[in-house]
Amino acid sequence: MRTSDQRTYFHATAAALSLASLLAAGGCSGSRAAEPAPAAAQPTVAVARAERADLSETLTLAAEFRPFQEIDVHAKVAGYLKAIFVDVGDRVKAGQLLAVLEIPELQDEARQDEATVQHSAEEINRARADLDRAESAHEVAHLASTRLAGVLKARPNLVAQQEIDDAAARDRMAEAQTATAKAALASAEQQLAVSKAIANKTKTLLEYTRIVAPFAGVVTHRYADTGAMIQAGTSSQTQAMPVVKLSANDRLRLTIAVPESAVAHVRVGAPVDVRVDAVKRSFAGTVARFAGKVNPDTRTMETEVDVANPDLALVPGMYAYASLALAGAKAVLAIPVQALDRGDDKTTVLVVERGQIARRDVTLGLEAPDRVEIASGLHEGDLVVVGNRSQLRPGAAVTPKVDTTAAAQGNQ
Repeated sequence: MRTSDQRTYFHATAAALSLASLLAAGGCSGSRAAEPAPAAAQPTVAVARAERADLSETLTLAAEFRPFQEIDVHAKVAGYLKAIFVDVGDRVKAGQLLAVLEIPELQDEARQDEATVQHSAEEINRARADLDRAESAHEVAHLASTRLAGVLKARPNLVAQQEIDDAAARDRMAEAQTATAKAALASAEQQLAVSKAIANKTKTLLEYTRIVAPFAGVVTHRYADTGAMIQAGTSSQTQAMPVVKLSANDRLRLTIAVPESAVAHVRVGAPVDVRVDAVKRSFAGTVARFAGKVNPDTRTMETEVDVANPDLALVPGMYAYASLALAGAKAVLAIPVQALDRGDDKTTVLVVERGQIARRDVTLGLEAPDRVEIASGLHEGDLVVVGNRSQLRPGAAVTPKVDTTAAAQGNQ
């Protein structure tokens, strides 16, 4: 083959190969364009099941703990503080000795009263001896008078009338002396009773020099030190200084102001959940008493809740939140509160049915803090949307995912 023919052959072959390459590339591009695009992923929504649950409607009110009882311990009698055995923070028992007063003049009165009682007892002994003598003399005089009267009847002229009259007079005189001795004995006995009463009074006042705790509690303030002059608590002086302040803190009071709308639900003995943020704990309390009258100024009723505090974890003055149960329902159909869409005239929820969103009107019953009763509009086991619903529309396809947080709250 000639050189010119060879060149022509090579050019034709190269052109054919280029055309084949272009056709192949165009075929591949067309096949890729013909492939369908992947479908968009379905959104996942948080849902909760409509389930049976026990619900209770509660009213939560703030209050401040107060001691169950608290007093300033005063002295009954005035005197110098000889010794004090307690200080702030000490726990004491009922009847425990707190302090002792020193009153020397009262001790002198006690000794004087004891001597007076002994003297009165001796006076009684003397009066009894006088009575015995008077009764003996009266017996002799009466016997002599009786004998002479008998002789006079048997032999009228044997005894002179004067002698008979004298015997009768001695009899009456002896009788009068006996009566006087009896009166003297009675007076001595009364004087002994008076002396003993005075002595007992002084003894009682001496016992008041020992200041004891009237109930078990905690010393929250100490007013006096050893050697201080303590005025009697019964004194008219307004400056009478107490010895200590004693608080019974093993049980505390919460006084809550219940609104007029909830007064009808207050019952003595009703349980109350008391939450104390300061100690990050909740305590069980009970409604112990209530005023039974609505305050016309605040339209509230004062209600007291007793809270046991055996370990003294709570301190008077702490704030607490008391949740008072107003109404309750057992085994009702309930859903989380966050599933509700409240409107002006109706309440709705979004449910997931066969993978699609649907809107339902519901009728509510009892409402608890985290759950609400569904009186109509849902069935047990329905999945209600509890997550963000702003982008969801009825008919949209979604993937439900049960919200375990909402389920756990509903089971509490």
